[in-house]
Amino acid sequence: MIRIRQFVIPILILILLKILFLFPSIDSLEYKAQDSLFRLRGVRDISEDVVVIAIDDASFSALDTTWPFPREYHAKLIENLSLAGARLIVFDVEFTESSRYPQADSILAETAERYGNVIFAGKVLHGKTHQDPDQLVTPIAPILGKQTPWGIVNMNSDVDNAIRKYSLYEEMDNKAHFSIGVAALANSRVYQPDWDAHLRIEGQHLAVAPHKVPIYSANKALINYYGPAGSFPQISYASVLDDSTIAMPGYQGIEFDEFYEIVESGVLRDKIVLIGATIDELHDKFPTPFGGEWTPGVEIHANFIEMVMRGDYLYGFDPWLYLICELALLLGLWFVFSKLKPQLTALGTIVLIALQYYLALYLFRSHSLIIPIVQTALALLMVYVGSLICHYLDSLKEKRFIRHAFQQYMAPELVNELLKNPKKLSYGGSLQEISVLFSDIRSFTTYSENHSPQETVNILKEYLTAMVTIIVENNGILDKFVGDEIMALFGTPVPLENHALSACKVALEMRAKMRELQEKWQAEGKEIFEIGIGVNTGQAVVGNLGSEQIFDYTAIGDTINLGARLESINKEFTTEKHIIISEFTLEQVKDHVEVRYLDEVKVKGKNKAVKIYELIDLK
Repeated sequence: MIRIRQFVIPILILILLKILFLFPSIDSLEYKAQDSLFRLRGVRDISEDVVVIAIDDASFSALDTTWPFPREYHAKLIENLSLAGARLIVFDVEFTESSRYPQADSILAETAERYGNVIFAGKVLHGKTHQDPDQLVTPIAPILGKQTPWGIVNMNSDVDNAIRKYSLYEEMDNKAHFSIGVAALANSRVYQPDWDAHLRIEGQHLAVAPHKVPIYSANKALINYYGPAGSFPQISYASVLDDSTIAMPGYQGIEFDEFYEIVESGVLRDKIVLIGATIDELHDKFPTPFGGEWTPGVEIHANFIEMVMRGDYLYGFDPWLYLICELALLLGLWFVFSKLKPQLTALGTIVLIALQYYLALYLFRSHSLIIPIVQTALALLMVYVGSLICHYLDSLKEKRFIRHAFQQYMAPELVNELLKNPKKLSYGGSLQEISVLFSDIRSFTTYSENHSPQETVNILKEYLTAMVTIIVENNGILDKFVGDEIMALFGTPVPLENHALSACKVALEMRAKMRELQEKWQAEGKEIFEIGIGVNTGQAVVGNLGSEQIFDYTAIGDTINLGARLESINKEFTTEKHIIISEFTLEQVKDHVEVRYLDEVKVKGKNKAVKIYELIDLK
């Protein structure tokens, strides 16, 4: 049963774990734990190949306008960015609806076509139900007519609304529509209208120009964030527009012409430039693993592009390999924990949880690998709790077994001691010093022949019950009945202060009780019988010496043989109480009992004679 449990329970724990992580709230805990790895790793240096043009509060103030900005502004932005040397201009701004001024739409489309370095944005609108079809929302017709590249800007969050994965593409009508990040990478070296025809999905990678982006799940890649919001260089939208040809109403007559300073600084030369909103009012901010202030969507695209350009990918642990590792961990821990004390398993669990978190941090920092943290910690905790429950149930079972096995012939105090330390009853024997008492009815065969079976059974029951009661009350244990013979042990399985004295007391009390029974039986007109008692003390092999099928707590050895010999030798001596003890027992009780020397006897297998004494009374 225990062997089966070592396999079944870990597997059940694994199944329960997988069911738990189907619940969003539990899954969210895993994400939060993994987020802590980003914060512990801290902000990393970036190449500055990617620059964000921020549609910020300063831009709204300087232009003194509302959203959406006039499309002539965006056309002017493309012109100035190109003059400043921008390699690629990526709009995280959707031009999916025509403005009130068709001429402005045409100016924007023509300007983008003229400079040949612009990526526009569209999106996929997913239906709220299975009945609602998905819709592809493309840039306006003038832009599409110029065959200007564009990509989707969909952001798919996890269960806690944080953005940890980047949507590489969306499938519609058996066609993949790629994101602006992928479009930017595909056009960063060679700008071409048919750029998406050169992309390939190769197994678990998306091939984009010279880059191979690992696909984490479905259509997504993990984002290896470089820092919280504001980690990428930002230039205000209005600052790029601010040249001598455009008015800045918000500057109240003061012309800074910041654009020329930007050109001279070379900050945009040969850079990939992303344009997007960074103010809260435009609702394009999302929580990320770094926490704190939410990150603008344009910066999330920037993180992805930077990651791919540097080949600095983040990988997830293979789920099937993790499943195998998890199962091996559970099986191994269950085997170990089932052998240890609960206190050690508790300490071991705490240490292992700390170590597995440290391992997760090491793999994240050194190998950009994310492994489950909360799931592993829960697995460890569940193994600990499971082993604790099994320890408790095993303890209850063991105690029930001990109580059932011993309560009939052992003092309650001794049973309670055994319950505290059940290992004293483990299979096998150990050498212990004990005292043994043998008691036997004289000529009981003749007695049973002269009485009916019912009479014999009744009087034997009365006699044995009385004798066993005396043994148990004096902290001895009844080893066995052999017909009418009684064998009792003292000093095991729980040590007694003076087991030899306890055995002598029991022998005297048995004799006293025997006289009471004889008087009672005579009064009832029943024939009486006599008993003989032998007591010996010494080393014996004591323990569970039965078979695998039958438990038998007993003692064997010369000490036991001599005890049995002393009981039978009563027939050869005339003694008052028919109790004979050995010199070994006397040595331990000489200050407490009165005795009379009888003789020296030899036991079978022994060359040296043993002195024997009649036990008369306690001093």
